[in-house]
Amino acid sequence: MAHEVATSDDTQTGAQQAQRVVLVTGPSGAGRSTAINVLEDLGFEAIDNLPLSLIPRLLDGPGRPTPLALGLDVRNRDFSAANVIEMIDRLTRNPDYAPEVLFLDCALDVLVRRYNETRRRHPLAPDGSPLSGITNELDLLGPIRSRADVLVDTSELSPHDLKAELTRWFDIRPDHGLSVSLHSFSYKRGVPRGVDLMFDCRCLSNPHWEAGLRQMNGQDPEVQDFVAADPRFAEFFGRIRDLILFLLPAHLEEGKSHLSIGFGCTGGQHRSVTLAEKMSVALADAGWPVSIRHRELERRMPMQLSFGGRGTAQTQHSSERDRDDRGAPASGLGGAR
Repeated sequence: MAHEVATSDDTQTGAQQAQRVVLVTGPSGAGRSTAINVLEDLGFEAIDNLPLSLIPRLLDGPGRPTPLALGLDVRNRDFSAANVIEMIDRLTRNPDYAPEVLFLDCALDVLVRRYNETRRRHPLAPDGSPLSGITNELDLLGPIRSRADVLVDTSELSPHDLKAELTRWFDIRPDHGLSVSLHSFSYKRGVPRGVDLMFDCRCLSNPHWEAGLRQMNGQDPEVQDFVAADPRFAEFFGRIRDLILFLLPAHLEEGKSHLSIGFGCTGGQHRSVTLAEKMSVALADAGWPVSIRHRELERRMPMQLSFGGRGTAQTQHSSERDRDDRGAPASGLGGAR
C-alpha cells in the first residue's frame, strides 16, 4: 500500500496524529501469535482474535497514544477476505488512521510439518488432514496477501529471526539505537537469511579433530581455549572486532536499527560458536546491545522462544544466555498458537 507524502504543514500535522493500526494475519502456523507478542514488546497495544465487527467500535473510541496491532485469522468471527479488505479500504480512506497489513507467509510443506509436529487440528479441517485445511486457508487468504504492506516469509525463520525481522520494520521505541545480533552457522547447511556481514572461521584450527573436544561446542571453555591457541586467532579476531566497531556507528548514522553478523565454519559447532561468543562479549563491553543465536546448536537442542515474557534484555552474554541456548524445551514458530 503506497501513501502519498503530504506537502502542506496542515496535512503533515494530521498525518502525525493519525492512529497507526497494524493488521497482522497469515495462515495458521506461520507465526502470527509470535508476531503479536513481538509487536507488544515493541510498544504496540496488541489485541488478538477480535471479531471484525468489533474493530470499528474499538477504533471509534478515544484516541490512543500508542499504535495498535490487531491479530486476524480465520477463527475470527465473521472473518472473510472480502470483509478484511473492506475494512482496510475504509481505514485507508479515513485520515484519522494509518493502516498497515503485516502478512506472515509460509511454504505449504513447512506448515504441514509444523502441524504434524504439534499434532494440532487445523481450524478449517478439524476432522480431516492438516493439508486440506492449510490449502483452503491459503486460498482464502490470497487476496489479503496481495494487499500486504509488509510480507514476511517465516518458512526458514526461527522465532528469534522473526523477532529481529519485525524489529527492523516496526520498532517504535525511542532512542533504541542500533542493536546487533550475532549468528553462528554451518556452511554445509547454508548461509542464514538476512545476514548483513559474514565472516568465515574455517581458517582456524578445528576442534572437531580432537577426540576430547568433538562432543563439546564453542560455549565450552576448553573449546574456546583450543581455538584461541591458534597462532592466527588473535589477529583474526582483533581485525574483525575492530572492523565491526568501526562500522556500527556508520550504520547507526544511516538510520539502521539492527545489524546481523554471521560467523560460519564447517559444522557450526566449534569455531563459529567460539567467535560469536567472544564477539558478543567484546561488543557488549563496548556498549552495544547484543543478542546471539547458534543455529546448529539450536537444531541439536531446539529452543522454545515464544517471546511471551516482557522486558527481556537485548544483551545476552552471560549464564542466562547459556541456559537459553542449552536447556529450553523444543518448539517452533507454529507451536505457540
